[in-house]
Amino acid sequence: MKNLCIGDKLQIQCYKHNKKVHRAWSEAVVLDIKKDYIVFGNNKTLVIESEGTTWRTKEPAIMYFFKNKWYNVISQMKRDGIYYYCNIATPFIIEENTIKYIDYDLDLRIFPQGEYKILDKLEYEYHKNKMNYSDELDIVINNALSELINEYKNNAIMFDKEKNEEYLKLYLSLKKESENSNFC
Repeated sequence: MKNLCIGDKLQIQCYKHNKKVHRAWSEAVVLDIKKDYIVFGNNKTLVIESEGTTWRTKEPAIMYFFKNKWYNVISQMKRDGIYYYCNIATPFIIEENTIKYIDYDLDLRIFPQGEYKILDKLEYEYHKNKMNYSDELDIVINNALSELINEYKNNAIMFDKEKNEEYLKLYLSLKKESENSNFC
């Protein structure tokens, strides 16, 4: 993490518990480097699914990856407001210019009006049984979901509209810079 610089471009790889790649994003631009997390941005980035199909994201996103928390947060900057898609997942690592984490199915979706919904409970139960998640892992995952909901209710930084808009402006300005610039 020491060698990362604002403006660096990485890829993202999401794995499942069985260590198989689930999904990959072609680009994540470093916007901020904090002690406990890194903020990235992307827009209309290529996404490759495990079975080989591809698609592109539809809007700019500001992404928060945490060093010691079992979730990550994607702020989707849509025309009608900010939607948050929060993955229950392992803390990230960076290897070979790639952000890597294991996704544990449960997601928290937060809408611009403030309501939220827990998603993919059935998928979580299915994978928990199929991949033999331990009781300890089940506790960690459920605690992470509770912590994430509390962070949202307490207006943690990743849910701050103005901060996400600042990061979006930074992302857009970095994209205008030369591809070969070094922002260290």
